Formats: sequence, C-alpha cells, structure tokens
Amino acid sequence: MNGGTTESRGAAEHWLELVSTVLIAVAAVATAWSGYQSSRWSGEQAKAYSRANASRLESTRASGLANAQTQIDVATFTQWIDAFAREEEELADFYFARFRDEFRPAVDAWIATRPRFDPDAPLTPFAMPEYRLQARDDADRLEAEATAASEDAARFNQRSDNYVIMSVLFASVLFFAAISSKLRAPRNQMTMLSIATVSLVVGVLVVATFPVEV
Repeated sequence: MNGGTTESRGAAEHWLELVSTVLIAVAAVATAWSGYQSSRWSGEQAKAYSRANASRLESTRASGLANAQTQIDVATFTQWIDAFAREEEELADFYFARFRDEFRPAVDAWIATRPRFDPDAPLTPFAMPEYRLQARDDADRLEAEATAASEDAARFNQRSDNYVIMSVLFASVLFFAAISSKLRAPRNQMTMLSIATVSLVVGVLVVATFPVEV
C-alpha cells in the first residue's frame, strides 16, 4: 500500500512538474512576443508623431505663404482699382500686368460680372470661386495629413499599451507556475497551476486578436 501510494504521489509530482515547465516555457515566449510587439508599435507611434509634426510644420509654412500672397493680391488690386477709378489707364494697366497668375482669373471673372452696374455682383474678386491659392490648398491638405498621422499615433500607442498589459498577464503566469514548484501540498500546486493555465489560455486568445507589426 505504501509503495503504491508513494508511486502515485511520485507520478502526480512528475506531471505537476511537467505542466509547470510547459507553462513557464509558453509564458516566457508569450511575454517576449508581447514585449517585442509593444516596442514595435511604440516605434510606429514615434514615426506617426514625427510625420504629424513634419506635416504641421509644412502646413504652417504653406499657410504663411498663402497669407503673404493674399496680402500681395489685396495691395495690387487696391492700387489697380484706385488707378482705374481715377481713369489713369496706363497706371491701371501697369498694376493689372502685375497681378499674380493665380489672382488674374478671379479678377477676369469678377470684371465679367459687371460690378459697377450689377448690385448683386460680388464686392471683390476675393469673393469669387475662381480665387484659389495653391498654398492655401497645400496648407489644408498638410493639416489633414497631420491630423490623420496623429490619429494613427494614438492608435499605435493603444496597441503598444495593450501588449504591455498582456506582458504583465504572462508575467503573472510565470509567477504562479514558478511558485507552484515551491509548494509541498499537491492541492496548492494544482491551484497555482490552474490559475496559471487559465491566465495563459485567456492571454494567448486575446493576443491572437491583436494586430501584428513585423
């Protein structure tokens, strides 16, 4: 009887030790994988923030250029309309010839509305749909790109955080599996291994749903 009991106890200890070893091995791999993915997503986050900052800088420059061009357009238009009103045709032609290429189509379209005779005509060429600045369009496009990059960075940061959380979970699996080998009572060992097993299975299933960055 004692021999059988001792043999059974030895077999149980052997299986508990085997399960503990397997759990530790799998949890170690899962922890390493989660840490690797966390660092990869952190890298993608940094790249996205860099793109956002670069796009915002370029957007600011383009917006400044658009503002400067608008000021030039306003200044030359004011001088032209003033010379035109004074019937100084030569001076008016001088200023008209110096309208920027982007501005002249808006002036032509505005003149075609006969603003001197049509009270419903736009007050200035700047209200015409033909008045478009490439620099302003570039600024808007770059700002949209910066916003999209910032959203990507926030999403990548969340993915990195998710992997960090799973690393902590897998570390707890390592703890429970390791401490089980230090316990004398088989029941306590099984309790620790059960907790470790459930945590590992849940963790692996959750991590399997996460996006992977390679």
